[in-house]
This record gives sequence, structure tokens and C-alpha cells, in this order.
Amino acid sequence: MPERNVEFGKYGARGIKGHEAVARRLDNLAGFIATPITARRGLMARLHYLTRSDHARQAARDAGLTVTDRTVKAWLDGKRSPSRRNLERIEAAYRMVRRHNVARYLIGRLNAGGRGTRVEIHPLNQSQVSRPHQRVVEFRRLNVRNWDRIVEAWAAQDDQGMDEAWVDQIVDLGSQWGQYEYVTNIGFAA
Repeated sequence: MPERNVEFGKYGARGIKGHEAVARRLDNLAGFIATPITARRGLMARLHYLTRSDHARQAARDAGLTVTDRTVKAWLDGKRSPSRRNLERIEAAYRMVRRHNVARYLIGRLNAGGRGTRVEIHPLNQSQVSRPHQRVVEFRRLNVRNWDRIVEAWAAQDDQGMDEAWVDQIVDLGSQWGQYEYVTNIGFAA
């Protein structure tokens, strides 16, 4: 069985870790608010999402938004504006709460009752690698049947856990799995 890449990019190959590509795709599926937080509409949408229930407010506090309810009310009424640091905290809390809220739904959709979801793996970019050092790496498809660990690590923002969960899935590619540790893109739908 191949080992993990130690010196990726040494000869000019380009790509990202497979689990990072999966995280990007899960972020797209989560449906985050598109309007930037620096726009009033984007800020209001995030604040409403974080304050719509007691559960959401507690989750926002757990995620790092530690301002008082009075301050949040002043932001919502437009009497005050959050500082740059608080905008970053609001965005981080919103993303964490949103990930937590959609994780169960995504697991159900991606597992599809045990049938799983077909994943398209686009190999790394070797256009800058000299001919003698290039590998034969091709587009691959893989059916991932168990998404629980991947989505739970994504929701918890656990990069190491997500990497391990993703590698556990790509070993199904057989002895070639190490060639797909780094990729240009990974695609799937839920």
C-alpha cells in the first residue's frame, strides 16, 4: 500500500489535499449566505440566523460570539455597528452554527440509504512537471457509502479528522490511492 506524499510539489505538481476539496464542496452544499458580511444585508441575515431561537443563540456563544444580547439588539436596530473583530466572530459563529445545522441533513442525503454518493476525483495538475517525473494519473469515480465521519469532522472543523476520514474512503481505489491524496477538484452532489 502506498504511503502518503511527503514532498508534494517537489517537481512542480499542483493541487490541494483531497479532504480540503471535499470540505469546499460541502461548504457549497451547506448554502451559506452569499451576501458579504460587510454589507448591511449580509450582517442582518447572519445576525437573524444566530438569534432566531435560544438554541441558535447558545450555539453562537459556543462558537465564540460572546457579546451581550443588548449589543446584538443594537446591531439589529442599526444603532451601532460591530467592529472588524466582531464581524469576524459573527462570520465564524455563523459558519459553525450553519455547518452544525445542516450536517445531519447532508449525512442522510449523501449516504442515500446505504447506496452512497458517486464522487468524481480530478487528479492533480502535472502541467509544470517535466516528462520523466510525470505519473499516469487519470480521472476516477468512487462511490462513497458512509459519509458520517467526513461530515462530522467537517461540521466540527476538524481538519485532521477529516483528512483521516477521507483517506479511509480513498483506499478503496486500491494500490493507487496515494495518487489521489492531492487533487485539482472533487465533485459530488447531495
